[in-house]
Amino acid sequence: MTTPAFAAPSFDDGFYTWVTELAQRSPDALDSAVRLWSDYGMVLFAVLMLASWWRSRGGDPARTAMALCAPLVVVSAYLVNDVVKSVFHEQRPCRTLHVVTVEACPPLGDWSFPSNHAAIAAAAATAIWLADRRLGAAALTAELLMGASRVWVGAHYPHDVLIGLLTGALVAWPLTSAARRCAPAVERLRDSRLRPLVTASR
Repeated sequence: MTTPAFAAPSFDDGFYTWVTELAQRSPDALDSAVRLWSDYGMVLFAVLMLASWWRSRGGDPARTAMALCAPLVVVSAYLVNDVVKSVFHEQRPCRTLHVVTVEACPPLGDWSFPSNHAAIAAAAATAIWLADRRLGAAALTAELLMGASRVWVGAHYPHDVLIGLLTGALVAWPLTSAARRCAPAVERLRDSRLRPLVTASR
């Protein structure tokens, strides 16, 4: 039985086509760099979350709690976004529009709306920003670049990315804020064998 797919709204077809055509006219080095970022840029968010936790140790226990919970927040955002994706079943633009893309088009059934990459990036950036403003500024910039790269390589419509970013942020903000309530648990850990997780070594 074939899974029904919804046709994407046409309001950003033109912009998507313009971006993918621009990518085809761009230097190969630029396309390769964007492709690498699109495929492996998530590693940077993992590094920033690790740095956020490291910098938070020994400081405000609420900030430490938020930093420790960031990976769980990102997983939660991914799961919510994937549920939305499974409901809408929007076909990839590279399957429905006559374009040549930088990256090979995902297979049929790998739905486009909303973008998981964008949702994960936005959730990570939001969680990092709430825990550490300095690292968060870098994460927010990386989030936007990740979203843009998904359109550049041809994997998503712009609206896929925008809704993915919104979903990730809307899930991450309340969950990360709620993690502040775990501050007492962090305080208790500082007197336990897990002390190195929440206290800077002296």
